[in-house]
Amino acid sequence: MLKPYKPPDYDYVPSPDQSAAECAHHPVIVVGAGPVGLTAAIDLARHGTKTVLLDEDNTVSAGSRAVCYAKRTLDILDRLGCGEPVAAHGVAWSHGRVFFRDKQIYGFNLLGDEGHRRPAFVNLQQYYLEEILVDCARDAKLVDLRWKNRVLELDAHGDTVRLTVETPDGPYPLTCDWLIVADGAHSSLRHMMGLDTESTMHQDYFLVADVVMKAEFPAERWFWFDPPFHPDRSVLLHKQADNVWRVDFQLGRDADPEEERKPERIVPRIRALLGDSRDFELQTVSVYGFQCRRMERFRHGRVLFAGDCARQVPPFGSRGANSGIQDADNLVWKLQLVIDGKAPEQLLETYSEERVFAADDDIHSSLCSVEFITPSSKASRAFRDATLELAEHHPFARRIVNSGRLSAPLVLTDSSLNMPDADPFDGAMVPGAPAGDAPIAIAGKASWLLAHLGGGFTGLYFAHRRVSESEFEALDRLVADPVPVKVIVVARPAETAPLVPNGCLVIEDRTELITRRYDGRPGTFYLIRPDQHVAARWRALSGPLVRGAVAHATCND
Repeated sequence: MLKPYKPPDYDYVPSPDQSAAECAHHPVIVVGAGPVGLTAAIDLARHGTKTVLLDEDNTVSAGSRAVCYAKRTLDILDRLGCGEPVAAHGVAWSHGRVFFRDKQIYGFNLLGDEGHRRPAFVNLQQYYLEEILVDCARDAKLVDLRWKNRVLELDAHGDTVRLTVETPDGPYPLTCDWLIVADGAHSSLRHMMGLDTESTMHQDYFLVADVVMKAEFPAERWFWFDPPFHPDRSVLLHKQADNVWRVDFQLGRDADPEEERKPERIVPRIRALLGDSRDFELQTVSVYGFQCRRMERFRHGRVLFAGDCARQVPPFGSRGANSGIQDADNLVWKLQLVIDGKAPEQLLETYSEERVFAADDDIHSSLCSVEFITPSSKASRAFRDATLELAEHHPFARRIVNSGRLSAPLVLTDSSLNMPDADPFDGAMVPGAPAGDAPIAIAGKASWLLAHLGGGFTGLYFAHRRVSESEFEALDRLVADPVPVKVIVVARPAETAPLVPNGCLVIEDRTELITRRYDGRPGTFYLIRPDQHVAARWRALSGPLVRGAVAHATCND
């Protein structure tokens, strides 16, 4: 077997702030160096804002915890320069299988179609993700990561947030303009502010075990309903890095969590699943009860909550870390515009608006999943089993089967920042949708579309012909605006690259997949937000319309 994972110990280094004559002040402080806090700090650094990141520990998370990172999250990590090591170390997968009793009833492909840089999911233990993000934060010169710095007191009244921070050398004060709280489900800062979360509970218990073993199973998600080796319950299996396999057993409402954690209870379950005598080792074990929680709103004045401290969902939908990283992705560009004086504070209310909507979507999906996986009545059980029987031969029934709806790109259809379509379009790239990827070429060199979207506002212009003088002038002005729009001009392979203003990028739609995905007729213009969501689109380029949509998307109209 492999050697057990040894977490790194990061050095506590005293900060000059601790011995300063006056209380040090920073634009942004982030509390919590987990995936969400690290993502927020790295993103702010890429925008040019120095961030102090406080964590009460000096290592990464214990156990694998989150393991499935969705394509949308991988796209965000790519934008921050952290995606490649995650993809290289993790286990890529897009396929899964569903079993009922003693047989497979169907398989599925979560990616759906081709032409994406990343798979539907990459499985990687959370401690590895955190190590990668810590390295990225260290490379970002504007992230001041302080280990063994625990927040003792918080005063968030007025325009300045005041903190008292405990260290091995004693406490010291800090102030900041903005505080991002990402300190997890048991958030001490949320409790300091007297804030609570609305909770939905379910009585069923689940056992999660990370098992080290050499197995020839494919890198797929396997889910069993009522299997012979664990009757009347469900089981989930999928692979992580280093020959570690995540196994999730439904235990039932009468289970004793303390008893179920004991090896003599766990080992026979895994042996029955494997059906052979192969060697394996238990790496980590936990038992959880189903619960969903969220705060009423994610912004409280100058304090912004993200990740598990703002919402909590059960792990079988792979929505926790994915949603938390997407919180940071939604928040940072808005906060940066406010810091730069290019947007009013009202823009931060849309962070709460959009991410509360996302949290409610996560919670609804989780509730639907648990009702299907653990039916609450005989009628529900009969409906579920009949659906599973039908699903073997009928695709319509497969759409009803719910083995844990996995994290999927959220379409912000009702966001107040969208501009509604004034022209007819086909396809999925509606206002509020995350931008789709596609292979491209730039001056003959292969690349990917999403590598050039995000960070700031981007215009996607389907020229497919010579750019006229009036279009040239409109593009030139957009690039030079106070809130600039970086323009990407899409050309087809057979066409000569059009002449465009300085600051515009010409890309070649090698497979014409961008044109098909975006319904990109000649003249079509898409405005993409800094978090890669579509803000607006038109069939003809109009500088005033684009400028108005930027103003609307930044609450400046």
